[in-house]
Amino acid sequence: MSGAAGEGGEPPLELWGGIECTVNRVHDAYHDQLDRSGHAHRLDDLDRFAELGIRALRYPVLWERTAPDGPAGFAWADARLGRLRDLGLRPIVGLVHHGSGPPRTSLVDPSFVEGLARFARAVAERYPWVEDYTPVNEPLTTARFSGLYGHWYPHGQDGRSFLRALLTQCRAIAAAMRAVREINPRARLVQTEDLGKTFSTPLLAYQAEHENHRRWLSLDLLMGRVDRDHPFYLQLLEWGASPGELEALVESPCPPDILGINYYITSERFIDERLDRYPSWMHGGNDRHAYADVEAVRVVAEGMGGHLRRLLEVWERYGRPVAITEAHLGSSREEQLRWLAEAHRAAVAARAAGADVRAVTAWALLGLFDWDSLVVRNRDRYEPGVFDVRGHAPRPTALAGLVRALARGEPFEHPVLSSPGWWRRPERLLYPAVSVEERDGAPRVEPSGLGAAAEAEGPPLLIAGAAGTLGRAFARLCAYRGLPHRLLSRLEMDIADPASVERALERHAPWAVINTAGYVRVDDAELEPHRCARENASGPAVLAAACRERGVRLVTFSSDQVFDGTGTTPYVETDPARPLSAYGRSKAVAEQQVLSILPAALVVRTAAFIDPWDASNFVAAALRALRDGRPFSAAEDLVVTPTYTPDLVNAALDLLIDGERGLWHLTNRDAVTWAELVVRSAALARVDAAPLVRCPSRALCFVAPRPRYSALGSRRGLLLPALDDALERYLIDVDGGPAR
Repeated sequence: MSGAAGEGGEPPLELWGGIECTVNRVHDAYHDQLDRSGHAHRLDDLDRFAELGIRALRYPVLWERTAPDGPAGFAWADARLGRLRDLGLRPIVGLVHHGSGPPRTSLVDPSFVEGLARFARAVAERYPWVEDYTPVNEPLTTARFSGLYGHWYPHGQDGRSFLRALLTQCRAIAAAMRAVREINPRARLVQTEDLGKTFSTPLLAYQAEHENHRRWLSLDLLMGRVDRDHPFYLQLLEWGASPGELEALVESPCPPDILGINYYITSERFIDERLDRYPSWMHGGNDRHAYADVEAVRVVAEGMGGHLRRLLEVWERYGRPVAITEAHLGSSREEQLRWLAEAHRAAVAARAAGADVRAVTAWALLGLFDWDSLVVRNRDRYEPGVFDVRGHAPRPTALAGLVRALARGEPFEHPVLSSPGWWRRPERLLYPAVSVEERDGAPRVEPSGLGAAAEAEGPPLLIAGAAGTLGRAFARLCAYRGLPHRLLSRLEMDIADPASVERALERHAPWAVINTAGYVRVDDAELEPHRCARENASGPAVLAAACRERGVRLVTFSSDQVFDGTGTTPYVETDPARPLSAYGRSKAVAEQQVLSILPAALVVRTAAFIDPWDASNFVAAALRALRDGRPFSAAEDLVVTPTYTPDLVNAALDLLIDGERGLWHLTNRDAVTWAELVVRSAALARVDAAPLVRCPSRALCFVAPRPRYSALGSRRGLLLPALDDALERYLIDVDGGPAR
């Protein structure tokens, strides 16, 4: 796919970027995304952004951070806006992003309006060259979360609080722009808002109509459209608005220069009174009916409306320039690529249909934290973006390549883009499908530009090791992620036999090979070291040579057993391998040979699998014994970092798609003894650990020597969640849930 240039004198479709910069208040605690991503302390991020080729950057000069206690302190913003100016990267300055202002005010405090206007004027005076502003991001969404649902401060849960928060923000936007334009008359308002749509059963059509009128409120208020004929006018009076304040907004509108549409996979909803179809946590209702509120993509037979429908809706309603100001999906890497590519195709199609669409924004350049729980608590749940910040420096993901290509109008090819996103595949439906019809005449934009749900297609991944835990896990999760793949047994591809490998590569024509095959019996390797060396060292080297000849990517796996255990802090990728056992030596040799033959290979060291699909794994065996009241022995003097296989597989696939190479350590972080692992697992499973027998490793009669301490850390990035997080999900997944 490629970018789109303007035709007939229209401006070209631009690529913008943005960093998630929410500073939201929950009771007396502030959640600051800039601190959590590290951007607050990294000026050189701006150089990384400029290298992408984007034309503009949604950038925060936030009221809460800049003037938390009174007079503004601009040192932080001075350095960053100055650097953006030097780089030729146009800032779209945001002043409040899902916030409620400094502690002295709130969204229901009239002083918010004047306070934000004063701050906006101070910003404009200091940076008179800045022309684009978003004084308040997503005012309707913020009013819902702060005034209707009670998630954020001031935690209102009624129509009056919602309306007051919304009117306060809209009045503040208008006042802020007036103040800015007194300094810079050319200043433009880029007003963002989440825009979805609600669908329903016939019984709840009235509620869907209510929500579909409400979704326009912030933009209608700014445009001066909420007069006595507006469908929400009487409702606003009932919620406490005065005719005078609504009339003031009509008489003095503040129409946005660009309408910024933020559209997410959760933006479209379906409400259904048949509660038995849905889990209890989806249940809610109004004063007339109880109903479930469900993501439409999970239940609507026709699928999502998509970016194109929403863009054309906005254009047809307002006739003003439009941009997609947030395009982000919290998912695996190939799905993130598919989502952004689809958003860009939709923008191109909307322009072709006559809409004045100015830009698509790659949102959350540095990723975001805890939006899966609406940022109400710190759970350390991170979603990467164009960069991944979990290492010493932000690491570009595959999205960076897509953004660069789109920004330059160049083609972008990646094998994973041959398949549709999960929201276009049949498995998106989790509940009985319901057919709805959206009567707006807009075509849908599918991955190919035509058609409906599709199956995964394109060149496959070749997975060696069909008999092993890891190979089966890769096959399962590749299917879940819509990645075409072939899982091969040793009969289908003997990795240590060059002729067998050549036949398999010729037959399947993969874009990458994932090697999970090998000799795994650590103690038996001492008795048959030559067989172990053939499978673990010679085999990966044969694969590396074959992949090099065909230009095929390779992922292969190593072990914590390459270390001698004399360390006292987690081993990192640059620590020298000093194996103690035949098994460890075979893995160390494989690492050296593979990377010598194929430097672009990805070699992953990992350890101590916890697998939800393998009942023989250590944790499963321990919990079975403890539940039965049987003794279970575990070493108390060997320290490891356990690894939840779904986390390992997902991270390895993401790194492969990103084009990463070299050694990576992937484990679930926490260093524990085997006995401590049993205790943690038992506590989370609420199983009595009394039958546990803590013992020295020598009592377990191992044949092969084990390193006393083999915990793995990383200099490249701690990509897997903490151990307790993994164990909690393991205990859910073994009861039948989908492991992710």
